[in-house]
Amino acid sequence: MSEPLAALPMPLAALPMYDWPECRDETDALWRVIRDGLRARGVAAPDALTRGGDVQAIWRDPDLLLAQTCWGPLEAGLANDVQVLAQPDYSAFEGGAGPLYSSAIVMRRDAAGGAMSVRSPEDGMARLPLDRMRGMRFAFNDPVSRSGYLGLIQDLREAGEGIDLFSQCLEAGGHRQSLQAVRDGRADLCAVDCRSWALAQRFEPGMDLLLVAGWTARRPGLPYITSLATDAQTRAALRAVLAEASCKVNDGGDRLAP
Repeated sequence: MSEPLAALPMPLAALPMYDWPECRDETDALWRVIRDGLRARGVAAPDALTRGGDVQAIWRDPDLLLAQTCWGPLEAGLANDVQVLAQPDYSAFEGGAGPLYSSAIVMRRDAAGGAMSVRSPEDGMARLPLDRMRGMRFAFNDPVSRSGYLGLIQDLREAGEGIDLFSQCLEAGGHRQSLQAVRDGRADLCAVDCRSWALAQRFEPGMDLLLVAGWTARRPGLPYITSLATDAQTRAALRAVLAEASCKVNDGGDRLAP
């Protein structure tokens, strides 16, 4: 009698980058649209998103069907294990323009000398409040994050400055944690991408104590990815379904850039 065939592993999906606890219903609703669209095209898709665990391991899982990442990790080696599918559209958020986004440079109002929040520049160029930033304590989410660290450091270099502009650097572990550190006085400023700043204003208490003191230059937003092992037919289905799903979400945050 022949041995039964081993069950094929279920593909993995995760959308961790903007999946704040308060908006997980929105993330789940988006996934259901994507999942059902993929299944209608004959692509196996998991019932639910994977949450928790090591995001680096999720990104590198050979069974990864869909996830979202940052260009910082991609340039740090993740690109060897995944394929980029599409770019979201950031136009719904101040600081966004199609597939490009800027990070807001956020300070406490009392440390900014009564200044008003700075609007995102239309030309997408960096607007750095260098005089106010000098000697401040800088909170950042992760040293391989383009939005929270690398982009600002690049803009500083182009302005003739370096990381030594700051008196202290605090690795907070996430954009939300960076904003909390600034709000609570453990740091003086942070850089958060424009969509995370919009989420913080919706959900994080005390954001009225902060203001946007400047903006980083616009850069490509957080792309959707799939495993290096995903075949061309499945990639085409993913791109088609992502484009369809982007027309059905409410807040504009998950629309695809043209």
